[in-house]
Amino acid sequence: MAPKTNPKLSGTDLVHADDEFHGPEVAPSLSVSTTFRAPNPLDGPPGEPDMWNPTRHIYSRYTQNVSTRAERVLSKINDGYAITFSSGLAASYAALVYFKPKRVAITAGYHGCHATIDVYKRSRNAELPIIGIDDDFQPGDLCWLETPLNPTGEARDMKYYADKVHAAGGWLLVDATFAPPPIQYPFKWGADIVMHSGTKYFGGHSDLLCGVLVAPSLEKWKELWHVRTFLGNMMGSLESWLLLRSLRTLHLRVPRQSENAYGLAQWLSKAAGGKSHDGIPAGVIEKVWHSSLQGVDARGFDPKTQLEGGWNPTFAIFMTKEKYAALLPHSLKFFIPATSLGGVESLIEQRVHSDPGADPRLIRISVGVEDLEDLKNDLRKAFQEIVKHPKAKL
Repeated sequence: MAPKTNPKLSGTDLVHADDEFHGPEVAPSLSVSTTFRAPNPLDGPPGEPDMWNPTRHIYSRYTQNVSTRAERVLSKINDGYAITFSSGLAASYAALVYFKPKRVAITAGYHGCHATIDVYKRSRNAELPIIGIDDDFQPGDLCWLETPLNPTGEARDMKYYADKVHAAGGWLLVDATFAPPPIQYPFKWGADIVMHSGTKYFGGHSDLLCGVLVAPSLEKWKELWHVRTFLGNMMGSLESWLLLRSLRTLHLRVPRQSENAYGLAQWLSKAAGGKSHDGIPAGVIEKVWHSSLQGVDARGFDPKTQLEGGWNPTFAIFMTKEKYAALLPHSLKFFIPATSLGGVESLIEQRVHSDPGADPRLIRISVGVEDLEDLKNDLRKAFQEIVKHPKAKL
């Protein structure tokens, strides 16, 4: 068991963790400069710049004010030292460069990370064996654990895999994109590095690309900063500004999304197996996946212990017919038929359009901050509509 902590996400931290970098303005300024004036040596020796706590900036590939401020907020809420990247996949590639694993253990999850690992292999022009997370580990292995899992939203036992890979002399990277603070805190359970696609919940408004790696120490942060600097995959100024703006409301958005997703998943699960329930016609939903529906596994892992601040706001349903899955996203009013997740608006997609390896009956739902009853009514009407649709009878 991890030590008890309060999973509450502090709005005070989100608004004030970067106060040391404030200028006279209330809202942070957006600087578009790539380069900055050097200090005059006649005014005294400038000293070596501190990239973690910069008092001046040299070049925006190293640091700039608004990205430094966003990283300070991210560090505070993730209980570590956060560094931002131009996208989630850029962060995943940087993690591979940082660890230089002898093998990668990964099972299922986001197809983009699998493709990034393949690109990393090509860049090395060498073999990088891929094994499953339940295979035996060896020294130098990197266990790449995505939890909750994309696209189904099922939780995996971080402590179990941390103990397993550490005993073998390897490392645990946790992709925690589906469950940002205050939902889970992977360092508590043994993660060596925590990764997020900040495009999702940290951004929260479907208007920026961002990746985040969180290190447990300043020394490791500086190593990641060196990797990012010379891979050249830092965030742009506008994206950093949008990220900092969005982080101010994370404590308001994510708990609401979590509550909505839990309510929807529980409601939809009562129609699983093709049953009718509360206006959902029979014969539509085969299965619903969500961490709240898992229960305790054979090893005693209970997802609610790890997900201490709520349930993940993204989950999946499996339709009984491919035609139903194709029609549903375009039969809704409040759910937008689009990929991605984590925004204030609810999104829904037939997953095969984004991931060619997905079953065409699989639907992924990212739940927003709308009123729960409105979302239920929207789905209820759509289910009733698609079973009557002429194309569904083909």
